[in-house]
Amino acid sequence: MKIETDAVEIRTGVRHGYTLGSPIAALVANRDYQNWDVRMNPWPVDEDVPEITLPRPGHADLVGMWKYKQSDLRNILERASARETAARVAAGAIARAFLTALGVTVVSHVTRIASVEVDVSEDLGPEDFAAVDDDPVRCLDPEASARMVEEINVLRKKNESLGGTFEVRVFGLVPGLGSHISWEDRMDGRLAQAICSIQSVKGASIGEAWDVASRPGSEAHDEIFHSEEKGFFRETNHAGGLEGGMTNGEPLSVRAAIKPISTLTKPLRSVDTETHEASKAHKERTDSTVVPAAAVVGEAMVCLVLAAAYREKFGGDHIDDVLDALSSYKERIDWR
Repeated sequence: MKIETDAVEIRTGVRHGYTLGSPIAALVANRDYQNWDVRMNPWPVDEDVPEITLPRPGHADLVGMWKYKQSDLRNILERASARETAARVAAGAIARAFLTALGVTVVSHVTRIASVEVDVSEDLGPEDFAAVDDDPVRCLDPEASARMVEEINVLRKKNESLGGTFEVRVFGLVPGLGSHISWEDRMDGRLAQAICSIQSVKGASIGEAWDVASRPGSEAHDEIFHSEEKGFFRETNHAGGLEGGMTNGEPLSVRAAIKPISTLTKPLRSVDTETHEASKAHKERTDSTVVPAAAVVGEAMVCLVLAAAYREKFGGDHIDDVLDALSSYKERIDWR
């Protein structure tokens, strides 16, 4: 909400700007909580708090009530809410700091909102994302951004919510993160799980996945070249930086599809779980679209996965140990 500043206060695990190795606790204060003190109080309250029994189609409400034997869907919807991702972004910022020290840059942009879509260029570099946060929908194409904003305004007036797509792109990755030797170590699987764990995300892909599915093999794979100046290199990146479950040194491209969010200002049809009578679904505070914000969450999730992968491969008890191991590895594979 606009009244929130999302300022982060580090409580433990850091001293004088350096991590100590102990768990890091970050507090993000919520100014709006004062309006929810009775409804969300951890202790029994004297006031009558009506139960919510009108589950929203597309939300965790109904299935969560069944699974956890709850009569009030408030006990489900709060934990299922994407507000939880504020903690992921805070943690992802710490992982990002670690990756930055290793020469890795993680960025994102919105590629579609509802019917407005932009082509994803293969030639984007880190510098192309310098002003992405200045755009109202975090789109790199100003013309498409204006049309996205117009689409949001039109459908919002019709009481609709909007989905879309975004891409997280990573530059500076070393080859060999992840592994082909077991299914749980494959980097594409780990990234897909992390991205699909974000609320409202219904699909994840690596590189040009859906496009290469329709091409012959000669047009789907990235041919390998070598020169004394560059070492090994590719001229294309259809694979999105991953081959055989491992990073291959090319920029990583992770894409996600997001459904329209479940709370509509004009609620859909539902059934009261207490009376079984037909009714309108519960109306909670809501946005028209979460695609731009979800892209930021996507960055955080990718940062967490990649930071863990670097730790697994290069170990070390100090950042200098990691850098030394990384330098030795690059020398061994002649990576430039």
